[in-house]
Amino acid sequence: MSNYEVLLNTFPTSDEYVYLCSSVGWENFMNFEVAETSIRNSVFSVIVKENHNIIGMGRVVGDGAVYFYIQDIVVHPEHQGKGIGENIMSALMTYLQENAPDKAFIGLFASKGKEAFYERYDFKNYSPNMTGMFKVISHD
Repeated sequence: MSNYEVLLNTFPTSDEYVYLCSSVGWENFMNFEVAETSIRNSVFSVIVKENHNIIGMGRVVGDGAVYFYIQDIVVHPEHQGKGIGENIMSALMTYLQENAPDKAFIGLFASKGKEAFYERYDFKNYSPNMTGMFKVISHD
């Protein structure tokens, strides 16, 4: 991470958010028209820059009291495999350890094949006792 700058509690701009999400193929799954509101409502955010250009980000969203979700862990493909994602997760986990109350629920959805990355931070798949579920609203 020698050439990278990790900025704590710094939020990506809307353009930076679109750029990073699109770099990993999420553009068909995101409503970028409301991204600025979503970013603004984050509990905590970390961005990583190289030469003043964003190359990674991660957010904590939720109610800030009982429920917290790790969201939008993204590292631009040209910079993956260099420990940037680990630095983002470490910063998010440090924030949560220092700010989330006892018995807070910390959730996330792992992309297929990335489960082991999150297991290093003590995230577990609790099936069959619990099932992670979600719904995406479609106005088509």
